Amino acid sequence: MTSTPASGSGLCGARPPPAPGGLTDKGTKGKRARKVPIVEEIRPLVAQRILSAGPDPDARLFTGPRGGRISTAVLRDATHWDDVVTKLGYEHLRRQDLRHTGLTWFADAGVQVHVLRRIAGHGSLTTTQRYLHPDVHKITATGQHCPRT
Repeated sequence: MTSTPASGSGLCGARPPPAPGGLTDKGTKGKRARKVPIVEEIRPLVAQRILSAGPDPDARLFTGPRGGRISTAVLRDATHWDDVVTKLGYEHLRRQDLRHTGLTWFADAGVQVHVLRRIAGHGSLTTTQRYLHPDVHKITATGQHCPRT
């Protein structure tokens, strides 16, 4: 599991079991703890992993094959990323692109940009805004709402 859409950092244990606010990831690139939203459908899995991790509050919920952090190489191999994107004809697609897609979908669903910044773990709104790629049709449709003189 990743901490945000398609990022490579592993989730660290947090107590108590996941609530609507999510879990805290302590292994971020910026070294800052952040809340990670957990969708309802996987909360039982995360709760079970928390219980199996034991009493250590810093235990990882998901680990790589050697027990440590899930590296980008492990994630690529486990998902057969290179084979999948080749079969789909998207050889240029990177997992990082899925972070852009996920944040854009959140924005399109009405999640405010300051909330997206926190989810993504960005230090500034400018960084988050670079991740957002609105659909051309939505931009055009928004223009239809402008008053005409």
